[in-house]
Amino acid sequence: MDLLAQILEEDAEQDGELPAGFLFASIKNTGDAQAVVNGVALEPGEAKAYPFVGKGYQAISYELGESELRILYIV
Repeated sequence: MDLLAQILEEDAEQDGELPAGFLFASIKNTGDAQAVVNGVALEPGEAKAYPFVGKGYQAISYELGESELRILYIV
């Protein structure tokens, strides 16, 4: 494991997942349609965060449908 955390930012263009072991994540639906993150609907304009809890998270999947997501996470 690296000594320093790495910040990664992306505009998701296809379905995917946050990798197992991430320490923090913020996801915003920047599109015009509903997306699904971790099995829960994320409406246009809504955001959700997975705050630092002292250990890494399990992988979190996301499905764009007809929408777009802006994702920031720390590993």
